[in-house]
Amino acid sequence: MGEPEAGSECAIGAAAAGPMADTQYILPNDIGVSSLDCREAFRLLSSTERLYAHYLSRAAWYGGLAVLLQTSPEAPYIYALLSRLFRAQDPDQLRQHALAEGLTEEEYQAFLVYAAGVYSNMGNYKSFGDTKFVPNLPKEKLERVILGSEAAQQHPEEVRGLWQICGELMFSLESRLRHLGLGKEGITTYFSGNCTMEDAKLAQDFLDSQNLSAYNTRLFKEVGQDGKPSYEVRLASVLGTEPNLDSEMTSKLKSYEFQGSHFRVTRGDYAPILQKVVEQLEKAKAYAANSHQEQMLAQYIESFTQGSIEAHKKGSRFWIQDKGPIVESYIGFIESYRDPFGSRGEFEGFVAMVNKAMSAKFEWLVASAEQLLKELPWPPAFEKDKFLTPDFTSLDVLTFAGSGIPAGINIPNYDDLRQTEGFKNVSLGNVLAVAYATQREKLTFLEEEDKDLYIRWKGPSFDVQVGLHELLGHGSGKLFMQDEKGAFNFDQETVINPETGEQIQSWYRSGETWDSKFSTIASSYEECRAESVGLYLCLHPRVLEIFGFEGADAEDVVYVNWLNMVRAGLLALEFYTPEASSWRQAHMQARFVILRVLLEAGEGLVTVTPTTGSDGRPDARVRLDRDKIRTVGKPALERFLRRLQVLKSTGDVAGGRALYEGYAAVTDAPPECFLSLRDTVLLRKEARKLIVQPNTRLEGSEVQLLEYEASAAGLIRSFSERFLEDGPELEKILTQLATADAQCWKGPQ
Repeated sequence: MGEPEAGSECAIGAAAAGPMADTQYILPNDIGVSSLDCREAFRLLSSTERLYAHYLSRAAWYGGLAVLLQTSPEAPYIYALLSRLFRAQDPDQLRQHALAEGLTEEEYQAFLVYAAGVYSNMGNYKSFGDTKFVPNLPKEKLERVILGSEAAQQHPEEVRGLWQICGELMFSLESRLRHLGLGKEGITTYFSGNCTMEDAKLAQDFLDSQNLSAYNTRLFKEVGQDGKPSYEVRLASVLGTEPNLDSEMTSKLKSYEFQGSHFRVTRGDYAPILQKVVEQLEKAKAYAANSHQEQMLAQYIESFTQGSIEAHKKGSRFWIQDKGPIVESYIGFIESYRDPFGSRGEFEGFVAMVNKAMSAKFEWLVASAEQLLKELPWPPAFEKDKFLTPDFTSLDVLTFAGSGIPAGINIPNYDDLRQTEGFKNVSLGNVLAVAYATQREKLTFLEEEDKDLYIRWKGPSFDVQVGLHELLGHGSGKLFMQDEKGAFNFDQETVINPETGEQIQSWYRSGETWDSKFSTIASSYEECRAESVGLYLCLHPRVLEIFGFEGADAEDVVYVNWLNMVRAGLLALEFYTPEASSWRQAHMQARFVILRVLLEAGEGLVTVTPTTGSDGRPDARVRLDRDKIRTVGKPALERFLRRLQVLKSTGDVAGGRALYEGYAAVTDAPPECFLSLRDTVLLRKEARKLIVQPNTRLEGSEVQLLEYEASAAGLIRSFSERFLEDGPELEKILTQLATADAQCWKGPQ
């Protein structure tokens, strides 16, 4: 492979820019599809535990449908159309009809992959990267298949009506529709189409002033004839305006004047969907293993019924106290990655079973946590007063409903609970086993001599990184706060900022949270801090020993963990949008920032070099000098990590933004020329795998586990069988809810 000559670094990548545009917006026919294997873990459950898991799974799957309404205006209609099609004809039956209509095998496979993608992402935007994906076949051909299908013959008006509503939008790649975003930057249904970032900021200030959380809200703006805006803050709940006995929420449901604008707090968003969630949680309660689980579910039911995040916090307290359950779960409006402002939560729910062998390693890590926290590069005053020993388990996922499945989780996300009550960590073992497996021939941007080592140690090193990231990354660090009575949780006289040598000048005031204060950068900044902690602490011999590595193996694990991070920093460029100068994925932005920090360290620690591949097309190589990880990499990461933590602890938004956005900037500055390299990354990108999940079905008093083949057709079948009893009713609910707000999504004029 040829090395470019000096001065030509930026030209190589740029040559690839032309034909790349559209491949970003399709899912390839050869996309990887894997099935989640939880058979053994499920077999070991008692009949009561299986019933508990079954009803929690049903609650999660119902709630996950709300994500369609949180993603794009057309997503609920696309889902309803696909569900009708595949209920009337399974993928094999529909294939015969499609081929008879003139589709090729490749075109029909492209349609199956598209449908599987919609189900897998709960919408028509990728959950990882927030990019729209469209069917990779001619629109006219798909129209013929749909309008000539069995579903269309059974219900001609409904199917034709759905196609008329979503057909154009399904295929449209108009610039504003290509990505999720706010205002002119993209599409979102967390805000009405006329909202801007200024509206989002004003609404956040209003919510803070009323001590209301944004997690379960959406914002709708109307402009009166006098030109004055008025805003509806709509909470997710079963109840609407009905009178009820709950004073905590009803006292908030009224009109307000705030900074010259009119605000109205209402509720009832996703009401019929949340009603289904509540019904299943009630059934699960009968099979709870202990009072913590019963009280947890009672509070979740209260939260979803009333629209109360305070009730969800109470439920989360009981959840934290429910140590080491056999069946683990969490449900609600949780992660704020996809809100363009960064504070509204997407619905998710998971149910999983404990993997005892891997959990034992995590227990040892937890037991060492207090000692390891002392190794982090900030003064003790910047660490929580008391380390609240969390649960840390490896789980085999039975159900993960929402827009995607992570590898690990550290929850709850409520700052006040995390600081005072604690949290839980989970590593999702059977997700790690399939989602991150890599084939040698698809391994991009590495030297040949690194590839075998990378494949051998990627899984074990990722276990270490996920463990450290969740427990000691997200689980570390203190926020300096002043409560509503004016009391501080730190000593103003004695605590010194290690970056300035002065006393603390800023902090979080009552009602302010990390998400509300750091808003658009909060998620990515925090992921960057957690990833950096993982890289930093994986160098500690005690950590490697806990995971069973020593000697040369331990050094290989460290090397591959760092190599994986710098490679991920390059792969991250896929998730950057040059037109808007914006990042679309929090974790990938974080990994790019870390790559920049390690490149800045110099001394040949990391190099990124454009090359030409054996196929004659632009390529690149990432190199990491393993002998310099401890001597050059560790000190650079130490300085960066301390700055991240100090700015976070002190709530210094201006300083935090300047630091983080500086490193996250993507330019064509030599020698890396990242903007041009982005074209090379797009040229060689591999689509993220689709994951097929099982179903549970109640047969008599026994719960059966239903598994499906690892293919696009298998994924579609899993969804067709997920709502056998009430599929048509759910599709009607989704389209009615979507239609009720349809007029809200027109973009800025």
